[in-house]
Amino acid sequence: MSDDPPLQLKPRLEISIDQVQAIIDRVAPGSPVAAITELRGGKISTILEITRADAPSCILKVYPAQLQWKMAKEVYVLGLVRDAGIAIPRTLMADDSRALIDFNFVLMSKLDGVVLGNREAALTDQELFSIYAAMGAALRHINGITLDSFGYIGPHGVWTSHPTNRAYMSAQFERKLTEFCTRGGDEALAARLRAGILARSVLLDAADTPRLCHYDFHAGNVLVTPEGQPRLTGIVDFENATAGDPLMDVAKALYYFTPKDAPKRDGLLAGYGASDRSDWEATIALYRLASTLELWCWFAQIGKMDALPKITEELERAANTLA
Repeated sequence: MSDDPPLQLKPRLEISIDQVQAIIDRVAPGSPVAAITELRGGKISTILEITRADAPSCILKVYPAQLQWKMAKEVYVLGLVRDAGIAIPRTLMADDSRALIDFNFVLMSKLDGVVLGNREAALTDQELFSIYAAMGAALRHINGITLDSFGYIGPHGVWTSHPTNRAYMSAQFERKLTEFCTRGGDEALAARLRAGILARSVLLDAADTPRLCHYDFHAGNVLVTPEGQPRLTGIVDFENATAGDPLMDVAKALYYFTPKDAPKRDGLLAGYGASDRSDWEATIALYRLASTLELWCWFAQIGKMDALPKITEELERAANTLA
């Protein structure tokens, strides 16, 4: 069992109008700050909307002390996506000096629209299908961006490069299975999962080009028009991006759905378009296991222990399926 203290997320800021004004003055001298509002969402970072009296609002994203490097990563990935033909925030300023506030931060343009998750409950099945189809098309555009090697993206590119997708994912699975055991997971279950993953690792060979994966593509990171038929207005939060198999990104997006979410699933897959890989469903199932294992380790890391039994049950079902 790990003795590490839980990771501290979402820095609690005591930030004044004067401090925010100093930040704004770096990019728009003399533009007065009218208000600061903390936005919901953002499980890792603190996100503030800065209302200005004479100009459009902007977003201040502040990163926790233990994950300060994610500031540079997000700026890097936003640069990759800039010409992909989808609406993303524009970086106005990135600062790691700690001179203005005690944390690394990015100041970004504020996109139009509202968070899709706040509208979903009132949407019809057809409206859900339509907006998720638009999301699927946007995800395909993101996945069209290629990188030089497979691996998790860090502040200035792929952090630990792997020559193949199988090498990358095999390393990821082993790292997370080891962490699972270190944090108190059942070692016998880990052994069963390891054997099943190894038996299906040939599925990982079909992805021969590393592609940009958002890897956190859900309704909380998608903006849409506030009224009427929802229309996609932007995609945010690229701080979990990786260079990998596009089917891994699709699998992670599908991971957020429940059995009641058929219109969302069908829309996302329709908008994304058909895969030319005959074993795509089996591959997505393997990537779903990766997502489940990552989620178990993440909740253990941040001390959310009450969530672990349910995720362990899903891992047990996966092990039975792989057997």
